Amino acid sequence: MTKAWTRWQDWTEVAIGVLVLLSPLVVDTSNAAMWTMIVLGALIAIDGLVDLAMPAMIYGEYVQMVLGALLFISPWVMSYSDLMAASWVSWVGGVLTVAAGALAMPSANAAHSAAAQPH
Repeated sequence: MTKAWTRWQDWTEVAIGVLVLLSPLVVDTSNAAMWTMIVLGALIAIDGLVDLAMPAMIYGEYVQMVLGALLFISPWVMSYSDLMAASWVSWVGGVLTVAAGALAMPSANAAHSAAAQPH
């Protein structure tokens, strides 16, 4: 069974979330872009921390992939696709978040199955 705080995919999710959260400090943003990146970055990082603490929680990886998809589409939905740096942060961060969540799924499933076995 996967131990808490050891899955590299979840640490990657935390790092991506923090980078997205802090990116408005270094890229030009509109008000909508800034708050979208702050909120989604924080949610990605928080969900990564929760997944690290509870590695058998499968639905956390699904949440992570949904958050990544929302981050990816946010430049169009929140109308900041004309801000190229902010858009690229969202697109790359979104794709990497979805990929990290998908890569963590087998480990989460294994941890969930091991936790469900009678001892």
